[in-house]
Amino acid sequence: MNMRLSGWLAAVACSGLGLFSLPGQAQAAPVPGAAPLAESVPASQGSAVLDDIKKAFSARFPEVDVTAVSATPFDGLYEVQIGMDVVYTDAKVSYLLQGSLIDTKTRVDLTSERLAKLSEVPFASLPLDLAIKQVKGSGARKMAVFEDPNCVYCKRLHQTLKGVDNITVYTFLLPILTPDSADKARNVWCAKDRAAAWSDWMVDGKAPAQAQCDTPIDQILALGKKLMVQGTPAIIFSDGTRVNGTLPLDVLQQKLASLK
Repeated sequence: MNMRLSGWLAAVACSGLGLFSLPGQAQAAPVPGAAPLAESVPASQGSAVLDDIKKAFSARFPEVDVTAVSATPFDGLYEVQIGMDVVYTDAKVSYLLQGSLIDTKTRVDLTSERLAKLSEVPFASLPLDLAIKQVKGSGARKMAVFEDPNCVYCKRLHQTLKGVDNITVYTFLLPILTPDSADKARNVWCAKDRAAAWSDWMVDGKAPAQAQCDTPIDQILALGKKLMVQGTPAIIFSDGTRVNGTLPLDVLQQKLASLK
């Protein structure tokens, strides 16, 4: 759960509103697919009930932008989506609950599953012309990564990628970590061979030469904000799934093998 929502929930708890927290809070990062309506809510009334909950929640917490409200399999419990996070409430918005909703029959963490779904990004929607393209082998398997030039974990990812073949990696330069991140990003983008300049820096530590040109960095920063990218690396695979952070080689290979 992001820091902004966590801070808001802490403020809610201090305000006196009932707030329950389940152990094992989901840590998935963030397009919506509504959960099925609980059996206790007739289909004819479902939409009206959800609309009423959304209105009541917004009235009680006007500082929060509610994306959607959905019923859950838990009778009387409703999911409130806030950006790419979720909390739960009752029909009267008398209580809030944060944490993991577990299906005890299947042992599935429904909250983690839901958050993973919310984090998906249709790969075809990405403006790949704004990215640095690197191709290895056939390039059949595709992934896009938001990276900062000074991101240590991004550099670890590039070391891991040395052991991966038949892949196309699209890098969106997202300079958010240090003051000179933007300078390095500009120099890489303005290099004659962007892919080589990026690899030289991230893999070998060879700094790109100073260069000036128009860059898409402002557009990428706006894209990152829209997709709620909160850190680097943020990996988006061709099936739309997202992973925040780097991955060990075996896990990355397994994920790539699953891509159609």
